[in-house]
Order: sequence, then structure tokens, then C-alpha cells
Amino acid sequence: MQSYPVAHIDLTALQHNFACVKQFAADSRVMAVVKANGYGHGIVEVARALSSSDAFCVARLAEALQLREAAIQQPIVILEGVNTAGDLQLAADNELSVVFTTLLQVELAVSTSLTKALMFCWIMVETGMHRLGIPAEKLEQAIQNLNRTDNISGSIGLMSHFANADLLGDKRNQQQLDRIMHCAKHYDLAVSMANSAAILSLPDSHADWVRPGIMLYGCSPFETQSAHSLNLKPVMKLTSTLIAIQNLQAGDEVGYGGDWIADHAMRIGIVSIGYGDGYNRQLSNSGLVVIADNVVAVLGRVSMDMIAIDLSHVLGAKVGDEVILWGCEQLAIDSIAKQANTISYELLSQINERVSREYHHGED
Repeated sequence: MQSYPVAHIDLTALQHNFACVKQFAADSRVMAVVKANGYGHGIVEVARALSSSDAFCVARLAEALQLREAAIQQPIVILEGVNTAGDLQLAADNELSVVFTTLLQVELAVSTSLTKALMFCWIMVETGMHRLGIPAEKLEQAIQNLNRTDNISGSIGLMSHFANADLLGDKRNQQQLDRIMHCAKHYDLAVSMANSAAILSLPDSHADWVRPGIMLYGCSPFETQSAHSLNLKPVMKLTSTLIAIQNLQAGDEVGYGGDWIADHAMRIGIVSIGYGDGYNRQLSNSGLVVIADNVVAVLGRVSMDMIAIDLSHVLGAKVGDEVILWGCEQLAIDSIAKQANTISYELLSQINERVSREYHHGED
């Protein structure tokens, strides 16, 4: 009996969602965002399945090197850039595209002696996020410095990031877009601005390159619209196994701290998954799971390796039964995220190496 959690990854659904990106942004090239281990889905397997993507985005150099070691040939963009001469050389040696997010990173690129020039690079422009980015008034200096160094052989583009694209109709989105497009027009450079929310709702932001992330994995970037309504298909179905059944009497406490107390005689089940696997602890006393086509509640605290669930109305449940944590018709991950008072991005990226990944095309 398999008694451990498994993330079932539907690569056909992933490719369907990529096709949706192309439908929404037909005139733009695509950088598929595969950072954080492909949002928990497996960075290499996701990149291989998205072989038609024009490029890939990662957050850090180590992620880019992981893709190169797996023989991924497309351009790979490092969104956080690099901060040491050694890392800059590694980026050049592996033909990686660096994003310059600060003037210090620009200075590093100019002052470092590289044995090989960098390929196509990007400058992150500060347009309103106030996280990473070079202010517009410093942009000319940055571009001039990068254009005169022999350390860069390819073109330079401009990118920025929406802070509020998930808020439909928010006027700040247009303000950010106007700022980046003004810079792009002034310097006649390629632009990348649109994330998943902007791809779906702000067509004027698509520009030269779009950067889909969460929509690739079948989740909605909006609180007010479901993934299903956007024609996105869930890529991950997270399952585990019922490993024990307990019969409770009224007054029996469940789990650490006795946070949940039975008010009548009942059956509960113990499932092999916990926060040690990345299952969010905020689902204590609030989560839902599916067993035998029944949606049932998580009882008590999520522990490191196990959760307890209510089997009161699942009379035929037995040890060894599959339990679905999310990713089925009855239980979308976006709804689980609301129960945990978080977002699907966090739930997906928290699923760690203790959870096996099984890849398939279509229904498994």
C-alpha cells in the first residue's frame, strides 16, 4: 500500500494553459516562469513540457544552472540578477540572460573582467512596485554604461512588474504601464511587463514579451474569477492515503492541544501528510479534503506528518483509500487557499521534496 503523499502533475493540462497564454497574447513572445521549482511542479519537467516557450524565467542563478544542466536550450532570464563577479561569469559561461535590478549590478557588469560576454540582458525599471528596479531618472546612465562595455554582446530590454494587476480596474496598473512604455519608446527598447493577471486582463501591456506564471499551473490570479471560468486546467492533484481510522466518543480531543473536541460518537481518519511535506498549517481546523467522492473536514491541528479528517459520512472508508488534498473537480486549489487565508502560489511552492512527483499526460 502506498502511504505517502504524491503530487500528480498533468503535463497536458500545463501545455493547455500555455496555449491559453498564446491565445491571449498572440503577438508577444513568451517567457514561462518556472522559478521556485516550477511553482512546486518540478522545474526541469515543466521546462521540458513547455519546449515551445521562447524563454524561461527563474529568480536565481542556481535555478538557471539547474535548467542548463538538464540541457534546456532556450534563453533563461534571471529575474533577481546576480551580485558577484563569479556569478556574473557563470551567467556568461552558461549563456544566461541577466536582469539588472540595481545600479550596483550595472556597475558590477561594467567593472568585472569576463572571459565571455553576456547574452541578451534586461534592465528592471522601477515603475511603482518599489521592490527591485532602477528609477527612470537613472535609466539613461544605466543604459549608457551597459552599451559601452564589451561584457554584453546582445541587446538590452526593459522590464518591470505590476504590483496590482490582480486588482481589476485598479488605476495604478495603467500608471505603471504608462511609465514603462514611455521609457521603452524613448530608448527604443523591447519591453516585458505582463504577468499572468495582465496577460488575462490588460492587453495593452503584452508588448514584446509576456511572463506567465501562476496561470500556467492552472490557478486564477484573481480573487473574483475562477480558474475554470478562465479556461485554465489544474496541473497538480495532490493526494495521500488514509493510514488509520479512530473511533471517538463525545468529549475526545483530536491532535496537539486538543483544539478539536468530538461532540458525539464518530469516526475519524488519519492521513499521511503534514506541514513537513509543505501542507499548510493554516488549514488546521479549516481545510477540506476529498475521500470516496465526499468532501470532508480537516479536524484539529495539521502536524508535521499527518492530519485528521472527519469520516462521519463516509461509512465505507478504509485504510489505504486515496485522499485528495486539492486539484480535483470538487476541490480547486484556489478554494483551499482561501481556507488557509493565503494564495495558491504559496500552497503550490511549499510542496517539498518529501512529496513524490508523478508525471502524466491527461487523466492518470
